[in-house]
Amino acid sequence: MNVLVEMSDIGKSFPGVRALHGARFELRAGEVHALMGENGAGKSTLMKILSGIHARDRGTILVQGQPVEIASPAQALALGISMIHQELSLMPDLTAAQNIFIGREPRKGFGLLLDEARLNAQAAEIFAGLHLALDPGTPVRSLTIARQQMVEITKALSHRSRVLIMDEPTAALNAAEVNELFAIIARLKADGVGVIYISHKMDELQRIADRVTVMRDGAYVDTVPAATTSIDTIITMMVGRSLAGDHPGPAPVASAPAVLQVSGLRRGTAIRDVSFTLHRGEILGFAGLMGAGRTEVARAIFGADPVERGEITLNGRRLAIRRPQDAVRAGIGYLSEDRKQFGLATGMDVRNNVALACLGRFTGFGGLLKEGAMRDAAVRYIGQLGIRTPSDRQEARLLSGGNQQKLVIAKWLLRDCQVLIFDEPTRGIDVGAKSEIYRLLADLAQEGRAIIMISSELPEILRLSHRIAVMCEGRLTGILPGGASQEEIMRLATQRDANGVQGDAGAGARPMAEATA
Repeated sequence: MNVLVEMSDIGKSFPGVRALHGARFELRAGEVHALMGENGAGKSTLMKILSGIHARDRGTILVQGQPVEIASPAQALALGISMIHQELSLMPDLTAAQNIFIGREPRKGFGLLLDEARLNAQAAEIFAGLHLALDPGTPVRSLTIARQQMVEITKALSHRSRVLIMDEPTAALNAAEVNELFAIIARLKADGVGVIYISHKMDELQRIADRVTVMRDGAYVDTVPAATTSIDTIITMMVGRSLAGDHPGPAPVASAPAVLQVSGLRRGTAIRDVSFTLHRGEILGFAGLMGAGRTEVARAIFGADPVERGEITLNGRRLAIRRPQDAVRAGIGYLSEDRKQFGLATGMDVRNNVALACLGRFTGFGGLLKEGAMRDAAVRYIGQLGIRTPSDRQEARLLSGGNQQKLVIAKWLLRDCQVLIFDEPTRGIDVGAKSEIYRLLADLAQEGRAIIMISSELPEILRLSHRIAVMCEGRLTGILPGGASQEEIMRLATQRDANGVQGDAGAGARPMAEATA
């Protein structure tokens, strides 16, 4: 058994977050080893340590039996370790061959000129070894995503890499392109290359993986053979943590009047005919794995991204939402997952941020702001939401993450939005502040606000949601009651070929193929 990589007792912390503790991983030559786990399980952090992007705090790494320190991606490459990220890093205006050998181009004329003929010949040689029919002189911009991925693989192999880390390699590929990629991976296996395969797509495991390692909450869970381990077992390993306090979810509110109805929303492959209803006083949780399309749906409803088709109705009135201003005027507020970039003006004070969504209300004669009225509004919400700040003149950037989130909420409450969309409401917030945000969301629902909550944390979804809409690859694959299990959610979150219509009755845990409109 030729072990290429062995990672043991790996620990890594970032400010306020313990990302990895006691993590381990082993990769053998000529195997595809799948690395699985929920969002935030620590998979990417572990692989970034192996590829030299992050430095570990503790633990050992052996490469072909020798202990190593991997201080940079260049050092990882020198050790034969390459990582292909989900977001490809090619230069679109360069050719395939130029991208492969960038910074290492063969030269002629005393090193003054690039040797394009030799460059293309070297790329063609690697393409031939992979049975790839690809012209090295083709500009990357003109290649499909799948072909660009092949260029990334070729670039990694040009460094004579024996370890290839692939992060969600099929996320943007169709079925034919996936088959082509898998054929390439099979050839790499036959050549003794070890492939670390990070994916959320359960159906790919038994097609391609030899072994599966599962991580949960930054720690190692187990390594199992892919061929003889059921998908249900792997899902249970991924979500097996117990829920503190055992929160079954709030009581259903299906009898409450419908506030927001979304029908047939579509935008390419990102949103595929999504339909659902949101009721008064309801928190509708949106669950799904990374890239499932949850944020895309929220941005489409808010008018931040255009849609190809679909209908949005608020209180029985059809809306024409072409930009965020249209949504705001209709009474829809959106709290982005990146509050610092999209939710706050961090260089401005608390007072101005609270007033930001309705400045017209505070504008007097000659365009002068009514500072007194703005102060009164800010002070009211500082007290109501418990925003910890020395005064309403404190700059937003100086507040903690939890208080910044409350400040964004205050902005939309002052606007008196009927529908509030919370995208990852507790991202980057400490445990104490999370509880305050949870209580605040529950209070808003009790007041009759209709809330869409997107979260990658299943305990958070289960704790707060009256119903849970689950997405996979742009489709709404099921709507579950708030008391559903993590296993039920994960099953729908990995249900790739969902057929049928989206239903929004609160009648229980039905896959979409069985739901009725």
